[in-house]
Amino acid sequence: MPAGVRPAVCGLLSASVLAAGLAGCGTSPAGNVISVSTGTCGTGWHDVRAGAQTFQLHNTSTAGAEVDLIDPASGAIYAEVEQLGPGTTRPLQVNLGSGRYAFRCLLEDTSTLTGPVVRIGGRRAGRPAIQPVSTTDLLGPARQYHAYVSAGLDTLARQVSRLTAQIRAGHLGPARAAWLPAHLTYERLGAAYGTFGNYDAEIDGRPDGLAGGVRDPAFTGFYRIEYGLWHGQSAAALAGPAAKLGHDVRALCRSWPSMQLDLLDLGLRTHEILENALQFQLTGHDDYGSGTTLATTDANITGTMELLAVLHRLLVPRYPGLPAVSTWLGRLHRLLVAARQRTGSWTPVSQLAVTQRERIDSAADQAVEDLAPIAVIFEPRRT
Repeated sequence: MPAGVRPAVCGLLSASVLAAGLAGCGTSPAGNVISVSTGTCGTGWHDVRAGAQTFQLHNTSTAGAEVDLIDPASGAIYAEVEQLGPGTTRPLQVNLGSGRYAFRCLLEDTSTLTGPVVRIGGRRAGRPAIQPVSTTDLLGPARQYHAYVSAGLDTLARQVSRLTAQIRAGHLGPARAAWLPAHLTYERLGAAYGTFGNYDAEIDGRPDGLAGGVRDPAFTGFYRIEYGLWHGQSAAALAGPAAKLGHDVRALCRSWPSMQLDLLDLGLRTHEILENALQFQLTGHDDYGSGTTLATTDANITGTMELLAVLHRLLVPRYPGLPAVSTWLGRLHRLLVAARQRTGSWTPVSQLAVTQRERIDSAADQAVEDLAPIAVIFEPRRT
C-alpha cells in the first residue's frame, strides 16, 4: 500500500493538509524563483508580503531534492515540495502570515541546507506550521502498536482453534457462531496488514481475480469459510479450508515477534482502514453469506481508534482536525450499532433502509476525509 499511496501525496497535501498548514502541489502563476543547489538553498526571495503567494522552486543541482518552507526557530513546516528533480522547477503555494521564514533543502547524499531568514512584518495571521515527525518520534508508538497486535494475535489463535474444532466435529451451527468473533479480531489489526505480507492474503483474501472465483482452490481463509458455512457446504468440504486457516494463523503468530512495522504505515493506515471499509464492507462486496459487513466496519473503527491512541501524543499539537475525527468516528459507530436487528444480529448492507445507508455512508465519507491529512503529517521526515 505505501508504494501506491506515495505518488498521491502531492494531491493530498494541497487538498487536505493545506487546512492544517502544509501545501505545495499543483499549477499556479509564476512567482518568486527560489534557487536550490548543492551549495545554496532558498535564495531569490523578493516582493515578500503577507497573504497567498507562489514560489517557483528551481533545482539547479544534479540530485533530487525535497524543499520545505520552515519556521527557522522551531523547524516546523509551512509548506513542502517533494521529489524535485534535477533541472526542474515546481510551484509551491502558501498563505504567509507575519513572522520569520526560511527554505530548507534536503538534497540526496548532501547535508541539509537552510537558506536566509526572511521576515514579514505586521500582525497578519497565516497558516500554522506543523512540526515534522521523525523516525525516532515513531519508534515508541510502533512498539506500542506491535504489542497491541501481539495480544490480538493471541486472541485470534484461540478463536480460530475453536472455530476449526467445531468444523472438525461437524457442528456447523456453533461454527457459524464462532466465525464472526474470530474474523472481527483479525479486522481490528488494520495497521499490520502490510507487515503480515502473504499471510494476510492467505488469512483474509478475497476471490477477486481468481479464475474459479469462490470455488477456486486458491481461495482460502476467513471469507472461504464464511462462504461455505452460509452456502450449505458440508463439514467435510470445509475441513480442508479450516485446517489451512488454523495453520496460517499459527504460522503468523510464530513469525510476528520478528516482524517490524513500516513506520510510514502508522499514519497511512489511520486513513486506509476505513477507506477499505467504504470500498469493501459498506458496499456489501465482502459479504460472502453472513451479512456481517457492518460488524466488520465497526471492528475497523476500533482498529483506527487504536492507531489514533498510540499516535495521540504526537497528533494533538500537529492536527487541529483531530476532534472532528473523533466526532465522526463516534457517529459512524452509533449508526452501525443502531442498524442491528432487534435480535442482536447484524443487518446485511443490502437490507438497510435507504436513509440508514445514506447516513452510514455519509459519516464514513466524512471520517475518511478528516483522517486523510494524518498520513502526510506522519510521513517520517529528515530534520
